[in-house]
Amino acid sequence: MKRIEVWADMVCAWAYIGRQRLEKAELGEDVEVVWRPYQIDPMAPAETEPLDEALRDPVAEGALRACHPTLTPEENRERVSLVAAEERLGPRWGAVWRPNTFDAHRVIALAYERGGSALQDAVVERLMRAHFTEGADIGDRATLAALAAEAGLDGMARALASGRGTAEVRSQLLRGKAIGVATSPTFVVGRSAVSGAQSPEVLRDLVRQAVPERELPEEVTCLRHAEALLDARDPLGALEMLRPLLDGHGDDPAVRLLAARAYFGSAQLGRARQTLESLLERAPGDHYARFLLGRTLERSNRHAEALPHLRMAAAMSSDPEYAGAVRRAQERAGA
Repeated sequence: MKRIEVWADMVCAWAYIGRQRLEKAELGEDVEVVWRPYQIDPMAPAETEPLDEALRDPVAEGALRACHPTLTPEENRERVSLVAAEERLGPRWGAVWRPNTFDAHRVIALAYERGGSALQDAVVERLMRAHFTEGADIGDRATLAALAAEAGLDGMARALASGRGTAEVRSQLLRGKAIGVATSPTFVVGRSAVSGAQSPEVLRDLVRQAVPERELPEEVTCLRHAEALLDARDPLGALEMLRPLLDGHGDDPAVRLLAARAYFGSAQLGRARQTLESLLERAPGDHYARFLLGRTLERSNRHAEALPHLRMAAAMSSDPEYAGAVRRAQERAGA
């Protein structure tokens, strides 16, 4: 069975339109549709506020612009209203609230856990319809629980209060960032993806022509995702992704070196130094670990201690970055 993952936010009108078009694509019973979390406006306050009021806040306007980067939020709302009418989403159309959607994503994740893709899709449709056509506040837990129950998912009031689904949603948000999801909606099948509310024909072609994802051990996938998060300048996210590996494979040099990079990137310099010193005890010829230790000491204002490590790294590698680091360290250490 093929799986199409839809990375989307429940407050993204294009995601709601994309869902309608995905339904029209009639992909067949051998294709599973799974909804994954994406937050357009992750800084939305826990206490929901009116959308018109939020649009006067430059921070909120910037976040909502992610729905369609080439249009202002007002232009996007006008355009999407026309498309929604064509898709017969209504009769009334238009969100009135700016909710934080993290809890909504928890409910959606729990729907899949409880009843698979069919129940999850029913919950997604109910939440989107409530937000866009009924003026409901899907940031309110009582409202979420009631809407989920209407879609066939009971017990969400207690689940939300207990924190269920929190770890899963956080993990999936990091995974989405690691694989390059940058807008809502994004449709992913294997190693192929398309963004935006695509036509049914495009979605059918995506499923039919998608390149299968190579099956890798979970540990390898986790390591690659952590590396991608570091490349995306999210060292704390990389550490969160590495946590299971550090718990289960803490002696693996590749895991520890990646953790050291994340510690360095998040200014946890003591942990970075300890990890790198431990690595170099076993592999003193690792020039990158040696270089990173020198940089860590340098950032800790221990320039005299940093210099020997940077010189050794430069002697072991022709990387010009190493030579430049030696020069700067010499100047700061007065050597």
